[in-house]
Amino acid sequence: MNYQAYEIAHAMLSPWRALAQGMKLQLQLPYNPLAYTHFGKSAAAAIDVFESVTRRYGKPEWAIETTRIHGLTVPVDIDVVLSKPFCNLVHFRRDPSEAGKRYDPKVLIVAPMSGHYATLLRGTVEAMLPEHDVYVTDWIDAREVPVTEGKFDLDDFIDYLIDFIHFIGPKTHVLGVCQPAVPALAATALMAADDDPIQPLTLTLMGGPIDTRRNPTVVNKLAEEKPIDWFEQNVISYVPFPNPGFMRPVYPGFVQLSGFMTMNLERHTKAHFELFENLVKGDCDSVRQHRTFYEEYLSVMDLTAEFYLQTVKTVFQEHGLPKGTMKHRGRTVDCSAIERTALLTVEGERDDISGLGQTEAAHDLCSSIPPDERYHYVQPGVGHYGVFNGTRWRTEIQPRIREFIRTTEFKRRTSTGVGLPYRSLQDIREDVIEWDGNEEVVTEAKQS
Repeated sequence: MNYQAYEIAHAMLSPWRALAQGMKLQLQLPYNPLAYTHFGKSAAAAIDVFESVTRRYGKPEWAIETTRIHGLTVPVDIDVVLSKPFCNLVHFRRDPSEAGKRYDPKVLIVAPMSGHYATLLRGTVEAMLPEHDVYVTDWIDAREVPVTEGKFDLDDFIDYLIDFIHFIGPKTHVLGVCQPAVPALAATALMAADDDPIQPLTLTLMGGPIDTRRNPTVVNKLAEEKPIDWFEQNVISYVPFPNPGFMRPVYPGFVQLSGFMTMNLERHTKAHFELFENLVKGDCDSVRQHRTFYEEYLSVMDLTAEFYLQTVKTVFQEHGLPKGTMKHRGRTVDCSAIERTALLTVEGERDDISGLGQTEAAHDLCSSIPPDERYHYVQPGVGHYGVFNGTRWRTEIQPRIREFIRTTEFKRRTSTGVGLPYRSLQDIREDVIEWDGNEEVVTEAKQS
């Protein structure tokens, strides 16, 4: 019923939005004297803010047309190379006529299926493109998938990842961002248990909920406080007509978005007040930055009910992976089976979605990976979003991942042991944050 009410409210607001847009155009006409007054500018700014908070945002474009390789601008083609009912495998193909024949590492970036579209990782892709052959899981809005396509749950998610890795081929490097850290690790464990020749060469997990018992956040606590029946009764709705997914049970994107907005309501309210002020002042750069962020942040997709409920139960309530009780189609997921896949975990010091230590827990589970192929890094000064986007991602995190991938490939080719892959990138002094004590411990890190 919530979904129907949301659709009705959106439909009722449509004529008001059209009227407001007409008023805004009148207020901004060059020959309208009000356009140059404080009242006119304020009224136009208020209408602009009203339009931005009531509008439905569709899926953003990737908007990645070129990349830079060794100083050359190289065109990028975005191709769907494998299509499934709930996900497209997208390949960012760099034009070989400009870049030449390259043998860069193949990287599968597993985008989160947690309410936002895969385009949220635009900055992640842009940083990886110059030196990697990049593939991304582009998840499809559940409201767009007819019920005739069947269900999609966490087990299906894992199957999709295994299929994608097989499609890309040997020596694939997997990078899981946030929510898919759990299915990415599970898929790797299942492939290792089967002695699959195509199992990932490396696995990088960033800000993922491997063990939410460590340093639990507000999101983790909410998932634990309520029984699974409560989530089924209160947040699951059916896709209304005339959407292609009519009558599919889903966890609506707008419900999750409202939860995220509520968590930081003061910050979002302040941001929109600042938008109003910048529109009045004519600060175009600040307005552009605000719109760029919120056009992505407010673009949400629905998740299938079975995927959402199974994820909440398995990951956040039962802690199936760290307890060793997680099953995939009746088969226990044993992370200790992983031996040939190098592991890197990355966390943000100020992450309020996946707390410190939750991703690092993967190292305790992957006990069969040699110690010199398991690395952990905490990025000081960033939150959840900053782990995979922004300046710190480009200048500090991505170079470590790049070095980790290449070091592992070199080691496999030469069968020689090497040291820690990113020590050469560390500062002499580096902050080390311990999740269990919530204290910042400054230690000396010697360069190798």
